[in-house]
Amino acid sequence: MTKPIPLQTRGIPASRLVLGCMRLGGDWDARNPITAEHYKEGQEALEAALEIGINMFDHADIYTRGKAERVFSQVMKERPSLRESIILQSKCGIRMADEGEPARYDFSESHILRSVDGILERLGIEYLDILLLHRPDPLVDPEEVASAIGKLKSSGKVRHFGVSNMSQGQIRLLSAYADEPFIVNQLEMSLLKTGFVDTGVTVNQEAARANVFPEGTLEYCRLENIQLQSWGPLAQGWLSGRSLDGQSEAVVKTAKLVADYAERLHTTPEAIVLAWLMMHPAGIQPVIGTINPARIRACKDAESIKLTREDWAWLYNASKGK
Repeated sequence: MTKPIPLQTRGIPASRLVLGCMRLGGDWDARNPITAEHYKEGQEALEAALEIGINMFDHADIYTRGKAERVFSQVMKERPSLRESIILQSKCGIRMADEGEPARYDFSESHILRSVDGILERLGIEYLDILLLHRPDPLVDPEEVASAIGKLKSSGKVRHFGVSNMSQGQIRLLSAYADEPFIVNQLEMSLLKTGFVDTGVTVNQEAARANVFPEGTLEYCRLENIQLQSWGPLAQGWLSGRSLDGQSEAVVKTAKLVADYAERLHTTPEAIVLAWLMMHPAGIQPVIGTINPARIRACKDAESIKLTREDWAWLYNASKGK
């Protein structure tokens, strides 16, 4: 029997894969309107995701300057019963450079509250299942964050809270003031971004100096039953068919090995790449960023693929180039 992931142990019936919606809505120029083609893309991506059992969808208020959430809202309107059967997650805290203001990270209470109101309006919903604080704000006041969280929870606008791209120390600081637990931490992890593994295996070695993954974060999240989510789990397609011109020998060899495993196990390279990530005992939940229906469907076997410890090590070694 498959071990439940942390979200599931908390009573949240999340699928093992999440569809990331960053590419919905076209480009990031707010002046360019949403087109009929963008809505069509959204519909096809949603249908492909539901077809392979995905019921969780990841947004952020900045994705295509809000257009991603508006596209998803329109797609949901065509399926009135869908809202209660899916899990919607969005993020706030990144502010783009706009109208003479600097780009920055902002966890002020006013910005969090205003951001959630905007997210709900664009998605056309009454509540978010999960709100993530997107990237660390160097000027964060944890008491302000706690106050915002309390208001969002008591008003029914947000049911659960989490973070993205944070270390254990940053989560611990926020947790010390908030009454609600932080149940998600979304970080970049993939077969080509193996810092989450390297941090553990290079302890007390010189190689540890080059690793940017925050030490102890993986272990902390496991101890606190925090759902680790991976953004970029498909490694931008480098291991599943994208042209490898100009890539390193390690990437080329890893892509070849992934293809060999896919052929041997009668599946797709996407499924192999995700299965490698999901084999980690932390119960990592990949957030796949493609909206291409064919690539979404290519992820279908990821949860059922059974790699051995030897398979996992061959793939890891290939990605490290040694």
